[in-house]
Amino acid sequence: MPDEARVVYDLRGLKCPLPVLKTRKRMATLGPGALIEVTTTDPLAVIDIPHFCNEDGHRLEEAIPIEGGHRFLIRKRA
Repeated sequence: MPDEARVVYDLRGLKCPLPVLKTRKRMATLGPGALIEVTTTDPLAVIDIPHFCNEDGHRLEEAIPIEGGHRFLIRKRA
């Protein structure tokens, strides 16, 4: 998986609900099974992004804390 292509989406500095809204809009342009890496500084993203993935049927493959925020790796539903 480390060599797999992914879309990198930097949403640092945006506050709820913008990280989820922008991620949803960006994912609509991706093909099934695509990977997107989302970086955010919004503290509520640790709740909102997993909830969004669950609701829309995407797989949250990774959620890790980084300096000042979090990084999420999401696989678009097939």
